[in-house]
Formats: sequence, structure tokens, C-alpha cells
Amino acid sequence: MDVAAWCAAELGSAPVSVLYERVSISSVHGVLLADGRSVYVKVRPDDGRARSCLAAQAFLASRGFPCPRPATPVTVVDGMAVHAEEALPGGEVLLGSGADVARRYAVVFARSMSLLAEVQVPPPVPAPRWARWDHSDPGPWPAVDFLDARDQSAVPAFVVELASRLRGRLLATSLPRVLGHADFEAQNLQWRDGEVWAVHDWDSLAWQPEAALVGAAAGAFANASPPSLAPIAGSSAFIETYQQARGRQFSAEELEIAWAGSLWTAVHNARWEALHGDPPVSLEAVRAQGEQRLRLANA
Repeated sequence: MDVAAWCAAELGSAPVSVLYERVSISSVHGVLLADGRSVYVKVRPDDGRARSCLAAQAFLASRGFPCPRPATPVTVVDGMAVHAEEALPGGEVLLGSGADVARRYAVVFARSMSLLAEVQVPPPVPAPRWARWDHSDPGPWPAVDFLDARDQSAVPAFVVELASRLRGRLLATSLPRVLGHADFEAQNLQWRDGEVWAVHDWDSLAWQPEAALVGAAAGAFANASPPSLAPIAGSSAFIETYQQARGRQFSAEELEIAWAGSLWTAVHNARWEALHGDPPVSLEAVRAQGEQRLRLANA
């Protein structure tokens, strides 16, 4: 699509320079406009999720949560959902996977979940592919054409088995679904002077059980590039701190679902690595931690 023309039409000002650009199936264009504003234009396939995600993001920003404020509504251009959000420059990634870092991330996640509980929007379904264990497709994985077209024999059998067991455990719960960030990774947060400065990627909201979303964040909070899996101690500290921050203890079932969720994203990433011939970072973490997390999940 013509990003410059879209900016002129929707924002009333054309770009004069490009600050950042990542072009893929979903694209992000950071631009400086002629009127001095800096915005990020996000372009994603229109799967019906974008309006709910953007409404939730706008609500969070209005309540003072550190996230970019939407600058336009969602428009659909040639089957792509497009919107712009304000830039929040500065800050740095908080790296580390130990308990101390995990606790800091968990407090931020708990704050976001408390606010999202107040949001009334149509559920953004289906979930992003890495959080879509509730699909109705055959086998453990959701149907994703560009992944399914690759040689599936490259995926180790133990990864497929783990995915099947995890999915069975996650589908067996009747816990209510809530709105939550399903890509809560270090690379999507910026920190300044010891405090969180910005949480990004609200296009990745999901409608899943709270405990599963907490678990997914507990497994992925330390992810930069390439993604891996936090150590058991880091995930445990995240899950415990989240409960403290929300002022509520999880039930035994919720704890199991949290541990199941903690492994699902890494298993998805392990499959991705195998299909693309990437270094087996997530795969080796899953190999090392998989059975212990399955026991904690009662899977």
C-alpha cells in the first residue's frame, strides 16, 4: 500500500522521512510527518481483530498506562487493516530472565490485566497464531499456510508430542476467557530510569483464560531475538508476583493452566525454528524444560 498517501489522507500530513521500517506479512512504518508529528503506521491482514485491539489500546492510554496512543481509527485498504499510533521514543530493553527481572515484568503485566478487565470490546478472535491453541484445525497446530507449506518432517517428534499434550490440557479447562496481551516479551517493552516507559504490540491481544495468558507471559517475558524460554525459576517468580499484584491466589487448576501456557509459545517457536532451519534456541530450551513444565501443568 501507499503509506505516504494514506498518511496524507488519514493524518492530514505526508511523511518527510522514514524513522523505522519493517515490511513483512504485517508491516510497521515509523515516519516523521511534515507537521512535526512522529507516528508508526501498522499494516496487517484484516482478520477482524484490529478494531477491538485498537479500542483496548486507546482505553489503556486514556487511563495512563504506558502505551502508544492511537492516532487514527482502523481503516481497511486492499484487505489490510491499517492504523497509526503516536511514537514513544526513548527507553531501553530490560534484559534478563532471573526472578528479580521476572517480578518487574509481572507487576506491569498485572497492571495491564487489571485495566483490560474494564474494557468492553468484541473479543479479538482468533488469537495470534502463537496463542491459538483453541483452533479447530486437525493436529496440534493452527492452520497457517506459509508454515504448513514447509516440510513438517523437520519438526522433531518430541515437539509435536509436547504441543499435543499442552493443547489437550489447555482445552480441558472451562476457566472464563479474558482480554490480555499475548506477546508480552522484553522486545515489546521499553524502560527508562528503572520504570516501564512503553509497552508495544497491542495488535497481539488475545481472548483466553487469564491463567493461560499469565503463563504465556511468564515463559516469554525475557524474549528478545531470537526468542527462547525463561528458566523455571523466572517463570515461577512471574506467576507468583502476578498473583500478589492482583491480590488473588490462583486455584490449583489455574496454576496448571499457567504452566501449560508457559510452554506453548516456546513450542510454537521451536516448530518455527525447525521449519525455517534457524538455530535451535527455543527447541533446546523446550527439550531441557519441557517435561518439568508438563508435570507442573498436569499434562
